[in-house]
Amino acid sequence: MRRKEFLENVAVPLLGIAVVMFIVYPFCVENGVCDYRKLWIVSGIPFGVQKMYFWMIPKGFDIGGTVGMFAFNLLVGGLIGSMVLTWRLLMAGKYLLKSIGYGGLWIVKKAFRT
Repeated sequence: MRRKEFLENVAVPLLGIAVVMFIVYPFCVENGVCDYRKLWIVSGIPFGVQKMYFWMIPKGFDIGGTVGMFAFNLLVGGLIGSMVLTWRLLMAGKYLLKSIGYGGLWIVKKAFRT
């Protein structure tokens, strides 16, 4: 596996996920205890909102209904994004194991070649 593939498939996604979780972590702490379910959903919002093809747009609502529908859209985006986030973590793990395997094979080839 080349360095470019490793960076594209492992390093960049993991770094992006770490940055998002670092940013949203303070919003998920109550009384010094982190609610990890809320952290997972809130950190999935950036990954899920871009995957949503349907937004419920409130028509004829007052400001409370409009804000409620916007919050509902973000909640649905967070749920979709948490699944996308899980998938990206699994794929990064797969590519990490693949690169470790290729590295091990490279070391074995170098050791027995001489």
